[in-house]
Amino acid sequence: MVERKIRMIFDKFGWKTIRAGASLGEADLICIKRGRCILLQIKSTKKDKFYYYDYNNFKMEGFPFFLVVDFGYGKIRVTPPKKIVSVEDGKGLEEFLSKNTPT
Repeated sequence: MVERKIRMIFDKFGWKTIRAGASLGEADLICIKRGRCILLQIKSTKKDKFYYYDYNNFKMEGFPFFLVVDFGYGKIRVTPPKKIVSVEDGKGLEEFLSKNTPT
């Protein structure tokens, strides 16, 4: 399951992650570290592009909201929500975590 894989990577970087699931809203994962909270919607596809329906949602209840798309073969991209996400958009997951993890 992709959510579990993403959660494990965030945990490696010291984040506390909570699986929210579809019943609690748009965010699949709530990630918290040292007073910072970010919300993630996790998706996966085997195609080169992913079409996302709720692309105008950059914040949720005041917290940053990101779309994480696993394109397979280690190509996980993190981007603010947008209508079409390609394998080249945003940042790689570990790059995103390196730049956005509070120390």
